[in-house]
Amino acid sequence: QVQLVESGGGLVPADASLRLSCVASGSTWGRYLMGWFRQAPGKEREFVASINWNGYYAVYADSVKGRFTISADSGEKTVYLQMSSLKPEDTAVYYCAATISSSSRHRRDYNFWGQGTQVTVSS
Repeated sequence: QVQLVESGGGLVPADASLRLSCVASGSTWGRYLMGWFRQAPGKEREFVASINWNGYYAVYADSVKGRFTISADSGEKTVYLQMSSLKPEDTAVYYCAATISSSSRHRRDYNFWGQGTQVTVSS
């Protein structure tokens, strides 16, 4: 089992930056690939980025490539999502998730989820 707790969301103006954190716990946390997803009102939950605990093989959705950076600190059991040049369309609840798969962008492959943190970008 893995428990995930996100933090760092908030209300920011367009072009601002924000960093989200996800702390993992449980006996098997280190075995999982970590991902960030987001869900805007009335839309499906979508993949944002993923990374393994070694910090390699970061994968990004095209919509955030070049603006968002995912990183992992295994010593702190924390995955970060650094978001820059934020746009109003980035407004969503952001979820941290874990999958036993070695690489996946699909929500159905992720076994464990955090409670989510709200990010609101004003225009």
